[in-house]
Amino acid sequence: MRIIELCPGCGTQIERFKNPYPTTDVIVNVGGKIVLINRKNAPHGWAIPGGFIDYGESAEHAAVREIREETGLEINNLCLFGVYSDPKRDPRFHTLTVVFTADSTDVPHAGDDAADAALFGADELPGKLAFDHADILRDYFRSRNG
Repeated sequence: MRIIELCPGCGTQIERFKNPYPTTDVIVNVGGKIVLINRKNAPHGWAIPGGFIDYGESAEHAAVREIREETGLEINNLCLFGVYSDPKRDPRFHTLTVVFTADSTDVPHAGDDAADAALFGADELPGKLAFDHADILRDYFRSRNG
């Protein structure tokens, strides 16, 4: 969406684009369970680890960085899973996420924006998941069960 505004400093017309914010999430498999974080900041709830892609950063690099920052995990086998872009997926603003899968053999621990990090099986997921992560995980577990 293109928006024409006046510069608050000089009054010149400027063009601004209102686009979705790109994010990335990584479903990390550790010994047959997946890693979720309990978010320290709003919106609260358990979530797939991830975050915003920085300007000049690839989605893949952001995925590795966010996993390291939020869980301390080193990952391997990073693979594209899907893109989720419903404008209502994040209550704060329109985001789209590039979702990856990966593996790790490490034990996750909470870091950065995470209050907690834990491993969950398909039948052990917490009741309150943030964003559209219940939908993403439903798709993930369906894809694994063929």
